[in-house]
Amino acid sequence: MAVDKTYYITTPIYYVNDAPHIGHAYTTLACDVLARFKRLDGYDVHFLTGTDEHGQKVEKAADDAGVDPKAFTDKVSTNFRDLAAAMGFSNDDFIRTTEERHKRSVQAIWKTLADNGHIYLGSYAGWYAVRDEAFYTDSELEKQPDGTRIAKASGAAVEWVEEPSYFFDLSKWQDRLLEFYDENPDFILPKTRRNEVISFVKSGLRDLSVSRTTFKWGIPVPGDDDHIMYVWLDALTNYITAAGYPDTESDMYRRYWPADLHMVGKDILRFHAVYWPAFLMGAGLEPPRRVFAHGWWTNEGKKISKSLGNVIEPNALIEQYGLDPVRYFLLREVPFGNDGDFSHRAMIGRLNGDLANDLGNLCQRVLSMVAKNCDGAVPDPAGREDASDDALMNQAAATLDRVRAELDVQSFHNALTAIWEVVAEANRYVDAQAPWALRKTDPERMQAVLYALAETIRRIAIIVQPFMPDAASAILDQLAVEADQRVLANMGGKELKPGTQLPKPEPVFPRYVEEEEG
Repeated sequence: MAVDKTYYITTPIYYVNDAPHIGHAYTTLACDVLARFKRLDGYDVHFLTGTDEHGQKVEKAADDAGVDPKAFTDKVSTNFRDLAAAMGFSNDDFIRTTEERHKRSVQAIWKTLADNGHIYLGSYAGWYAVRDEAFYTDSELEKQPDGTRIAKASGAAVEWVEEPSYFFDLSKWQDRLLEFYDENPDFILPKTRRNEVISFVKSGLRDLSVSRTTFKWGIPVPGDDDHIMYVWLDALTNYITAAGYPDTESDMYRRYWPADLHMVGKDILRFHAVYWPAFLMGAGLEPPRRVFAHGWWTNEGKKISKSLGNVIEPNALIEQYGLDPVRYFLLREVPFGNDGDFSHRAMIGRLNGDLANDLGNLCQRVLSMVAKNCDGAVPDPAGREDASDDALMNQAAATLDRVRAELDVQSFHNALTAIWEVVAEANRYVDAQAPWALRKTDPERMQAVLYALAETIRRIAIIVQPFMPDAASAILDQLAVEADQRVLANMGGKELKPGTQLPKPEPVFPRYVEEEEG
């Protein structure tokens, strides 16, 4: 059956000059949650991630490692695939810029831009940061005591470059871009980032160098093998490559382009919100619907860097705390879009508080009471419900609209807050109704109370699936909810059938106990 609603979401493609870290995991996790939510909400989703494998920085890293660039990128790209598996990401495609389909796509967009009069041959002289693969003006640089310069925004060292270059006529796109931002106020989120981009564009755009001749690791310019394409024109094009470009009449392209969301870190917003829409409009293609730029993580209050030795390795976190707690913490701890600080104390607080005490304890005590007092089967309310039961179940069902609205603006922390309000209300309800006391005084009412709680847990587990798929699945298994009944459309209605036999309850979120030193 055809699905009318489509959703195309992308991570940036990650640069393979180094190993994956918490920043890569964070970006892809946000996309994974949205992709999972949209699938559960009836959308045909295409979720893309991958690796950016060309450019001077990669060539240098390969040279330092004593291997050729292709062998180097094959190895490091695998690390990013392994991260996706370790974090439970549900991407539908993994693209590499060294693939033939991508080379074909990039050369096609170049030819189209050239045919449309937007690319010309000149020469470039200016400051270039290899680490950022970006050109900078004097005003964007900071002079160091030893006379060298670094980029103010990133701290990357720059070098003076002079070479022949093809240029994209970016300066001509200033008014068109400002008009586009005005017509599409939610194209850039959060709003603070939108304001930064508009200010940058209003300050004046210069034509952009889009080829290099001083190194060879890249895609050749069509018809001029002395030049390879600037890595950002190459990299950004991956989003349409994966949608089937240059075949714009293909079902894939017509179905998924324009992308609904490009998720990026704030350091690469300019490339996605200025250069990319200009390239696309120059090629006669539609820009994406949104670019969201999130913040950076620090580690225990300190900037993360290899020199400080405080890089946060995702696999180590998962090994220490478990996959779902890590997924939960990263999206709950910090308002998405802001910078955030990772601390083990905060991680343990969330795990033992929100997960073990609140949701885990709710599930464990309710399902244990059902096992003990209802012969291990879904309780029978038998007409003994009252208004408080429906109020609780209705609050759980109503979170769907709230969570949907929050996720549609990438507000993951608010979505989780809304879910945990129901968790808190369910725990208050248990205490207020005291089913352990009703067991002696009114066993039929006890069954109605436990039914309302089991049904509320079912609804919570359904809507928490995108965030913590394994834990949610374990809870739904304990409620004997069939796999095809776990969609968001089933958030309302009393789906649990009284008398259904349930498996023995097992704890889902064990408390984290720190090992004593010494």
